[in-house]
Amino acid sequence: MDQTEQKKVDTRLGQFILEEDKSIHFPRGLIGMERFKEFALLQIKPDSPFLLLQSLDDSRLGLLVADPFSFIREFEVRLSSVEENVLQVEDKKDLAIMVTVSIPSGNPESATLNLSGPIVINSKKKLGLQSVQAEPGTRSRVLLSELKSVPDHSDITHL
Repeated sequence: MDQTEQKKVDTRLGQFILEEDKSIHFPRGLIGMERFKEFALLQIKPDSPFLLLQSLDDSRLGLLVADPFSFIREFEVRLSSVEENVLQVEDKKDLAIMVTVSIPSGNPESATLNLSGPIVINSKKKLGLQSVQAEPGTRSRVLLSELKSVPDHSDITHL
């Protein structure tokens, strides 16, 4: 029987148990955090569109992320050929898309999804990057309170 190594991961939300093969390598890091390369997507609550993208290099660094398709059906991410090479894309169905969530201190009703810097993960290769989207006329942020959850979205790739 194949046994997967497990690792305890400390986060600001408590301790999680992570299988070693679940880490995701970000060759370029994330925007503003380029020196951190190893992350994991941690489920905060079952069936929630929100996850924690936790640095495995620094336990103090974790970003709240969300599946944008749970809120916005028409969301689209354009990757350059260089980005596709970094992610080693063989099949776009292997890509998971996440966006960061900002929650102002003391004002959770003003939480926003950041649409201008989605995080793209090749779930098969365990590679990720943050892709700047600079389409003219598109919104860079959207208030969560303006959106309704899309409960029947089932074609997103989850890790």
